[in-house]
Amino acid sequence: MSTQKVHFIAIGGSAMHNLALALHNKGFIVSGSDDEIFEPSKTRLEKAGILPPSLGWYPEKITSDLNAIILGMHARADNPELIKAQELGIKIYSYPEYIYQQSIDKQRIVIAGSHGKTSITSMILHVLKYNKRSFDYMVGALIEGFDTMVKLTEDAPLIILEGDEYLSSPLDKTPKFLHYHHHIGLISGIAWDHINVYPTFDEYVNQFEAFAEASPKGGILIYSENDDFASYICKKERDDVQSIEYDAHKNDIIDGITYLITDFGKIPLHIFGKHNMRNLSGAKAVCNKIGITDEMFYQAIRSFKGAANRLEVLNKNYSTVVFKDFAHAPSKVKATTNAVKKQYERKDLVAVLELHTFSSLNKDFLSQYKDTFKAADVPLVYYSPETVKHKNLKEISEKDIIDSFNSKDLKVFTDSQKLSDYLTGLDWNNKNLLLMSSGNFGGLDIKKLAKEIVED
Repeated sequence: MSTQKVHFIAIGGSAMHNLALALHNKGFIVSGSDDEIFEPSKTRLEKAGILPPSLGWYPEKITSDLNAIILGMHARADNPELIKAQELGIKIYSYPEYIYQQSIDKQRIVIAGSHGKTSITSMILHVLKYNKRSFDYMVGALIEGFDTMVKLTEDAPLIILEGDEYLSSPLDKTPKFLHYHHHIGLISGIAWDHINVYPTFDEYVNQFEAFAEASPKGGILIYSENDDFASYICKKERDDVQSIEYDAHKNDIIDGITYLITDFGKIPLHIFGKHNMRNLSGAKAVCNKIGITDEMFYQAIRSFKGAANRLEVLNKNYSTVVFKDFAHAPSKVKATTNAVKKQYERKDLVAVLELHTFSSLNKDFLSQYKDTFKAADVPLVYYSPETVKHKNLKEISEKDIIDSFNSKDLKVFTDSQKLSDYLTGLDWNNKNLLLMSSGNFGGLDIKKLAKEIVED
């Protein structure tokens, strides 16, 4: 069999560059293009020798000897490389389609949901690796002990996939998770998001209904029993499909450490929060179905430190811990804020949320954040009016945000330096800081900020 030649249009994206690295590691000849490539994608592609020599789109790179084109969401439908590929009749895949093609003979486990899917997927990967199982995977964050976010091999019998409900490519409006054709599917919960492509909640929920309906005969659906929408969808009778529910694992918090309560005694954890106790139960339910016993699971999970940007500790001292978290959607903000406050009940919580996504900056969506910040003693919101303009959204004001969050104590910042000055000016004795964003707080160096706060 000849070596496969694959070209990536928009190779710099998080998922795209990780898939490129996985195929390169598999022995494929990989090329790609993009008009912008940021870190860490740039360094990782360069180290592998597959970083495009210059930015931009080059139709001459598209030749008839290519076996496949993989098209990223960042590319537009009028991309000159895409047009050339269409003219030559080269097979064009979205990255979820291509991952399916690479895993067609494997048992496919797909973790879906509006929140928690990265954490659940990460827990499963950690447990399988600890127990020396052979597996492939695709996950949305870097995990300790794993070099890439995607791994594809010829011989692994199963693949664990984080299933995103967003569109697959500019040409393919199918939700990504429907391309994977799961044997075991998990839905962690459903809370409206991505309103730029799902303008009503019903349209959003329908994607998860389609995911559940795609379960094959002999398949398994695992779901969070405390989520009304996931329960409604997954409890429906489906011919020869097994439904399994889960809830937060029993646990105890002693001196700031969370312990699982199990038949094997109390198991200390690095992670915490009720949402993570639910995530852990979901991961355990999946692992039980692929040959991991409870004892094997508990032995492994005690060393799990979490995925990158998921309650990640940036710095700490005896009095203060600075956390970074990817939380941006309302359900994530509420769960993460509550988790930190409950874990450190005797410390004040300063929580900062950046409104950065299309949904979070949409004036009509802001009301979804009502009461999500109640656990914060000092609630702060940052957003960039320039980003609002760039996304062609209606202007939002400080009052709009305060009213939507239903929090009179909320402070709103539109200047990242003023936010930084405010934070460094606080007395941090017996206080924790939680920074939540899928962006970068207007270019703020949060590692430097965390150091200043902790070492002041």
